[in-house]
Amino acid sequence: MKPGIYLEHKPAGGTSFSLVRAFMEEVDAAGLSRKQLPVCHGGTLDPFAEGLLLLLAGPATHLMELLHAVPKTYDAEVVWGRETDNGDLLGRVVHEGDATALTPEALDAALVPFLGWTEQVPPATSAKKVDGEPAYKKAHRGETVELPPSRVYLHEARWLSHELPARSRLRITCRGGYYVRALARDLGRALGCGAHLSRLHRTAIGPWGDPGPGQRVWLHGSELLPWCPSRAIAGDEVNDLKHGRGILPGDLRPPEWRLPEGFPDPQAPVRALQRGRLVALLREQDGRLRAVTHLWSGL
Repeated sequence: MKPGIYLEHKPAGGTSFSLVRAFMEEVDAAGLSRKQLPVCHGGTLDPFAEGLLLLLAGPATHLMELLHAVPKTYDAEVVWGRETDNGDLLGRVVHEGDATALTPEALDAALVPFLGWTEQVPPATSAKKVDGEPAYKKAHRGETVELPPSRVYLHEARWLSHELPARSRLRITCRGGYYVRALARDLGRALGCGAHLSRLHRTAIGPWGDPGPGQRVWLHGSELLPWCPSRAIAGDEVNDLKHGRGILPGDLRPPEWRLPEGFPDPQAPVRALQRGRLVALLREQDGRLRAVTHLWSGL
């Protein structure tokens, strides 16, 4: 059990936290305290969904915010003719419509307005906070939940196949914070027939793919945040950074993985690597690089 990011496959039916809890039990079994090796996940998946879940261990828990702005890819199955209150197959049907007039051409055209930056109303059963409490808890108590729209980004969307008028398969690439359930709901409303998701599979986050059931991949050092440039640093420079002093930009190495063309710039920091370990994240201030995230124990 080492610090870093672990790629795990979440099966359909379980919660994201169930994988965190299982990992914590492994930490306990290894004789480590949870204070020594804290664990969190890097972005939830709905219980009905499956696919890639990132587990962040040790100082890697400080990297969570940097994962939000990178591409996430999903394969989804959209069922036509019924909208549900939560946007997936486990919800209560709130609208039924006629999907017999749908055509592949109409579905291609329906995707276009959702591309790029748009305003999206999250599902009432989302983890968005309302008065400090996740919206889904209020919704499950039967309370009316009205969430304001969020600014979201859909980079690419294309249909993989159709079994009209029953269902279609869709692949999308989006930025963090995007709700595929909300996209299905809004497509159904735009087409007048209603729609919900019956399946959702997160296949990738940035350069990392779903390892598959029962598999785990450990990432550390330069494998972490490969969309960020990097700078090899020496011991005296680590000392400068620890004491709030900046270091010269020096020889910056370009990112090892490039974002898709046209994807919004995540404003990535510079990775400070010492003997292959990630020890800090840096940003330029007044011509020098200064530490904005400290990972001195190393990843």
